[in-house]
Amino acid sequence: MAQTQYKSGRELSSTSLITWRIIQSAVWLIGFAIFFCLVFYPSLGITLLWDVLIPVAPLLLVLSVGVWRNVCPLATTNLLPRHLNLSKKKKMSVELQSKLGLVSVAALYLIVPLRHLLLNNNGMAAAWMLLIAVVIGVAMGFVYDWKSGWCSSLCPIHPVEKLYGGNTLITLPNAHCDSCVHCSIPCPDSTPNLHPKTAQKNSYQKISAVLLTGGFPGFVWGWFHVPDKTGFNSLSEVLQSYLLPFAAMLGTLLIYLVITTVFKAISERVVINVFAATAVSCYYWYRIPNLFGFGMYEHDGLLVNLRNVLPLWSITTITVVLTVFFFYWLVFRQPNKKSWVVRPSFS
Repeated sequence: MAQTQYKSGRELSSTSLITWRIIQSAVWLIGFAIFFCLVFYPSLGITLLWDVLIPVAPLLLVLSVGVWRNVCPLATTNLLPRHLNLSKKKKMSVELQSKLGLVSVAALYLIVPLRHLLLNNNGMAAAWMLLIAVVIGVAMGFVYDWKSGWCSSLCPIHPVEKLYGGNTLITLPNAHCDSCVHCSIPCPDSTPNLHPKTAQKNSYQKISAVLLTGGFPGFVWGWFHVPDKTGFNSLSEVLQSYLLPFAAMLGTLLIYLVITTVFKAISERVVINVFAATAVSCYYWYRIPNLFGFGMYEHDGLLVNLRNVLPLWSITTITVVLTVFFFYWLVFRQPNKKSWVVRPSFS
């Protein structure tokens, strides 16, 4: 593979490229191990996926989305056709990219409540979910160039990357793209201080941005107030799993629309970052107590029960500190004009 060259004139050396490939391979093997456990050792697989990997992800997205974009196992898989020169390298139109972006937001809101109904307690169901994502991602990779087919369009995690990653800590080398072919416009990886409303070219992008920014804080809050189920046992359980997250989502969405309509003097970026900080703070406000046995539902999301080991105030202190940190990092900290990764030279 050709060495990657960047706008700054620096090249990703062969040694650095090998290092990134080793890291990507190691993370891919970890991802495959989790998938293997979900199928054959479901209890362990569920713990590794939902109680170890996923709780770390929001913090990583806030600090350095570029790390995840470089090493995501699914990205490593669905970019193989492009790396192996097997992709048709079709250019995706802005309109199609925008439509798929809206689909990714809808998928995020539809899939996450399924955790309560099925995915949190059924390893095989979680494995099928991952396998379906892999198949779709690889199929798109065979058709569309670089990250346009999945990572920057259909991936349900990508909307959260844009919401949380607006003030990244560091810009990393691009460990996938060896040249820029304008596969995604704007490029989420190399656009400084990207946020959900960076692109407003059509109605699909506008709807996606509003639904994500305004609705996500309420959705997160509502999700944590629903207990885990054991499957689709009744219509009432299905409705319960979706009703409260969606109702709370509509609540914060209404607040967002009022603020952006009535208080137009407030900076758009500030409003977006306040909602982003609220969403990620809400996540850890409930997730950390759940992990250590202090949650409102005794066994939901439990990693290790420390209720008889740690005082409640210690957990509260951690959540308060994290909340203060997220609001400082996303709202009060000056934008540093950094992108997630460095744009490679144009093809």
